[in-house]
Amino acid sequence: MLEEKIFNDYKEAMKNKDTLKSSVLSFLRAAMINSAIEKKKKALDDPEVVAVIKKQVKQRQDSIEQFQKGNRQDLADKEIRELEVLKAYLPEELPEEEVKKVVEEAISLTSASGIKDMGLVMKEVNAKIAGRADGKLVSGLVRERLIFLDNKK
Repeated sequence: MLEEKIFNDYKEAMKNKDTLKSSVLSFLRAAMINSAIEKKKKALDDPEVVAVIKKQVKQRQDSIEQFQKGNRQDLADKEIRELEVLKAYLPEELPEEEVKKVVEEAISLTSASGIKDMGLVMKEVNAKIAGRADGKLVSGLVRERLIFLDNKK
């Protein structure tokens, strides 16, 4: 289980005095515990843990962007190192070409004809991809393809 692996890696990082990794995993564990409490569960299953990790990744990405805009490269670099630790626990992302194939399949499956069908197509794509691709990439590809279909009319 992913939650167990994170906990064991946290303990290992503490033993090895790896302050960066232990700090990141400590925050991640706290976020997982809070999520479990919200869901009234003792432990999260793997898809729920992945969702918590993705939320942490998104926060780091936003921070990096803000620090770079504010000319604070030192803080951005720290966030980048933390981001790498978190990404190690995410399932491998699908390449863009694979995502495009899934988008095409979803469009033909749902008989989508334009941008008005975006929600329907996104639901289908997300069911197949299940967190293995960046949300911005997926929605961008779906939007691009549906706009193309709209313009063909």
